[in-house]
Parts: sequence; C-alpha cells; structure tokens
Amino acid sequence: MNIKEFMGVLPGEKPLDRLVTDGGFCGIFRRIAVIGDSLSSGEFESVKADGTHVYHDMYEYSWGQYIGRSCGSTVYNFSKGGMTAKAYMEEFGDKFDLWNRDKLCQAYIIALGVNDIHGQKMEIGTVDDVCKEDYTKNAPTFAGYYAQIIQKMKALQPRAKFFLVSEPSDGTPEGRDVKRKQVRDLLAQFCELFDRTYLIDLFTYAPKNDEPYCDVFRLGHLTPTGYILTARMIESYIDYIIRANPKDFAQVGFIGTDLYYEPEEPFYREK
Repeated sequence: MNIKEFMGVLPGEKPLDRLVTDGGFCGIFRRIAVIGDSLSSGEFESVKADGTHVYHDMYEYSWGQYIGRSCGSTVYNFSKGGMTAKAYMEEFGDKFDLWNRDKLCQAYIIALGVNDIHGQKMEIGTVDDVCKEDYTKNAPTFAGYYAQIIQKMKALQPRAKFFLVSEPSDGTPEGRDVKRKQVRDLLAQFCELFDRTYLIDLFTYAPKNDEPYCDVFRLGHLTPTGYILTARMIESYIDYIIRANPKDFAQVGFIGTDLYYEPEEPFYREK
C-alpha cells in the first residue's frame, strides 16, 4: 500500500479528487449532527393530479443517513424542509430539543442558506454582525443567526468540529450564483473567526448544478442517486480535510470528555 495517500494530501490534490465510499476518515466521528433544510432531509417532491406540489422529508434517503451507513456512525438529522438559520434559532432547536446534552455530537455539518437567501431574501450580513462575547446580541441577519447556531453549540460542546457547507454553483456567473458566492465567502470568514471550524466548499469544487447534472440528479429536489452522490462528496471532503490537517483531529475521541493528550505540547496545536 502507498501509506502516503493516508498521511496527508497529495501534491496538487483537490478536495473531491478522491471519492470514498466507506466514509474514509470521516468515520472517526461516531456521532454526527446535520443541521440543514430540505436538501439535508432527503426531501422528495410529489405532484398531485391537479398540479399541486407536495414535499416529503424522507430522512432515510438524506445524505446524512447515507454517510452514517457508510461510516457506521450515528447521524442525527437536525433538519427540516424550509429550514432557515433564523427559524432554527428561534423555534426549531427548542421545539425538537436539539440542545439536549444527550444529543451532543463530535461533529456538526451545517448546510443552510438556500431558504434564507433565495427564498426569504434575508440580508446576508457580515462577520461584523457576530458578537463573540454574547451570541444573543448578534445582528438579525443570515450571518448573525447562522453564527448563533455555531456559538450555542460550542457553548455546549466546546471541542466539537464544525463543517460549513456552501451551496454548489449552477455554472453561471450571474443570478443566484452571485449570492451563493457571497455566502461561501462568509462561511470562509466564519472558519477564521471560530476555532475547529472548516469549510466544505461545494461552490468551488462540486460539479456544477447545470442542466445535464440536474437532468440526472434532480427532480424538483434531489433524486435518490443525487442524495447518495452528495453523501459521497461531503464525506470525501471531510476525509480530505482530516488528511490535510491530521493533528487537528488526533484527539477527536476525547470530544465530550475532559480527557487530553498533553494539549500544551508544542508538537500539537489544535485549530
């Protein structure tokens, strides 16, 4: 075997150059939470005889559950069709007891923004909307509400890892892609603002969601194969991040405990 393939990233390797089918190093997380909207919930659309569209969250088809089955990890769907960062903080999290310490995870994958920005046309905002000392004082923008999710979860599980997912491009430099890129750039800034936080940049590295792609993998929302492909991309991207930053993840097994392996030693500096 070529052990160098597992000890880091290869020269010139991009995040999705190597797709894993068994979770890869994403499997180090035994409990994962997915915070998202319909595209994180395995949602399918059906159409009645009168043309009415009906939406169904079928979680067993969600990319999070496909990741769970490939890794053998427990994955929680903290997601729902139509979800926004604002709704998550103001009602959904409390209503479904998602802040319960019994449900704390080692990794949080956050995939929000479609409904916030394109549906409700909320102001995107900036990192200046975030009050690091008191998240309840964040500005009422997408940035402010999104950061609140991270901040509240960090207060409960300080050593957890956070993976922020940007929306894929549709291959055009105008239209919705303008805001997709703005959100991607905001998430990249959050990765600098918050420790243990990483960007899954599907805007740059995922296949363009153009017409040929949508003909195969979308049917209103994603098709079953579309959800599997998304799972492969996200778990492969996390595998890439872990290989690129191995020391950041050496103590994942201690998340949620008070255990460390000499955290002050100079050879180890966790992000």
